[in-house]
Amino acid sequence: MVKRFLSFIEIKTKITSVFAFLMTAAYLYYIGQKIDLVKTAVFFASMFLFDLTTTAINNYVDTKTNNQVLQFKRRAALTVILVMFAAAASFGVYLALITDVVVLLLGGLCFLCGVFYSFGPVSISRLPLGEVMSGLFYGFFIPFILLYINMPRGTYLLYSATGGEVSLTFKVLPIITVILLSAAPFCATANIMLANNICDVERDAAVKRHTLPYYIGGKALYLFAGLYYLAYISVVLMVALDMLPQICILILVTLVPVQRNINIFLKKQDKSTTFITAVMNYVIIMAADCLLIAAGGLLKRL
Repeated sequence: MVKRFLSFIEIKTKITSVFAFLMTAAYLYYIGQKIDLVKTAVFFASMFLFDLTTTAINNYVDTKTNNQVLQFKRRAALTVILVMFAAAASFGVYLALITDVVVLLLGGLCFLCGVFYSFGPVSISRLPLGEVMSGLFYGFFIPFILLYINMPRGTYLLYSATGGEVSLTFKVLPIITVILLSAAPFCATANIMLANNICDVERDAAVKRHTLPYYIGGKALYLFAGLYYLAYISVVLMVALDMLPQICILILVTLVPVQRNINIFLKKQDKSTTFITAVMNYVIIMAADCLLIAAGGLLKRL
């Protein structure tokens, strides 16, 4: 039962949400911002449970068309999905109640896109948007929401609603900082999706799933390599702008194994043998990013 459940939710793929969370926590530690443990724990619970839910929905829908066997009977699988969704939504609503409407709106957007990634007449997974959406929601929204609920009010934006009018003001420099910080998880996450779609492009086309590689063909491999380089550029730029500690420049050392994995995938794109290089690169880049930012925070206090 446990093994089937872990397979149903693809527990091994949950690194994308956990590492983005850990990187942001490390950044909060580096800048000396006190972490609100209650809000952070509630956010993590909602984030992680919904990550499990979206994967389960994807497997539930896909097994109707790809001839794969669902881990549970369909009624039982649907029950598991609904329970996880209800739990994730409950934590999300509670977080919105103890924070503000911005968290409610952003959380609602994440839930909406997560559900319609696989569900619906024209699901996101059948469009050339999977890479952007996965990178955006795992790579940007997780860091942004975690930062938003822990930083002082008004750090990133200010809003007001009076007399039937709503005004919203963004703080440019702090938002740019979040974008640069999120670039590494955005690119590494998008590349997991891109590698998966490259390997499955023919099979996906057979079931009318037209992903990004279907439209751009061989250029997808150039994009695959380019996204990794963009991740490194973002870290170097943040160090140069004094947004990250100098020690973070050591992330360039990881370019050696990452480039080796890029070369392996460029030579052969196979789900069973070379797709794992995208996951390995994600772990290498994000683990190094998390540890170096945390080390920078520790050195700052010595």
